[in-house]
Amino acid sequence: MSATGSAPDRTQARTPSWARPVLPPGSGPATRVLLVAFAAATAVDLGSLLAGWHTGHLIAKPLLMPLLVAYAATRRAPRLLIAALLFGWGGDLALLFDADPAFLIGMGSFAAGHVCYLVLFGRRRTGPLLGAAYAAALLSTVTLLWGDLPAELRIPVAGYSLLLTAMAYRSSALGRRAAIGGALFLLSDTLIATGVAEWPQLPRPDFWVMATYAAAQYLLATGALAAQRAYGREALQGPTIS
Repeated sequence: MSATGSAPDRTQARTPSWARPVLPPGSGPATRVLLVAFAAATAVDLGSLLAGWHTGHLIAKPLLMPLLVAYAATRRAPRLLIAALLFGWGGDLALLFDADPAFLIGMGSFAAGHVCYLVLFGRRRTGPLLGAAYAAALLSTVTLLWGDLPAELRIPVAGYSLLLTAMAYRSSALGRRAAIGGALFLLSDTLIATGVAEWPQLPRPDFWVMATYAAAQYLLATGALAAQRAYGREALQGPTIS
């Protein structure tokens, strides 16, 4: 090997460690295929949203979480991680329908997923300053959105926001990768809430919602898998998928 290293080595060195795929030695081809399939489905979904191709979004979005679940299962993921991703899939399906009942059902499914994540993260320590920052973000966001939300959604959105913020904060217990995933999940759902409140939106708002959401779920899942590999099963709560 030359002193400068090969091209793949240099590319990997430029990629932050939290963004690199987590594939332990000996991972089978099915694991890699599923991860590539998840990336491809994500690219199709985001491309469809940018192009305004609604049919492509309807096809690709429901595939995202099942592919990520299948990938995680080949990595012997904790059952709580699988449950969290499946509840996310339930929320994805519900939000394909543009109606208030579907929105509430989707929010409830995502909330159940956040509970799974919170239990999965266990009791590992997190920073109090980070907790204070998340608490300030929660209070300011709910306060600003409150008057612009439909009256019947104010309490549900506030309760969901509390649970989501707790999950985002506690995700840092599993390291930087999971912490970024938790923060992106919070950002994604905040973008949805601003849309419900009819605030001014970025161009192609659905693209930004899905981009941050897909990245969030990927980073949370692979962050949990990395923690399991680094610290053993005691780092996470519950049995694994065998």
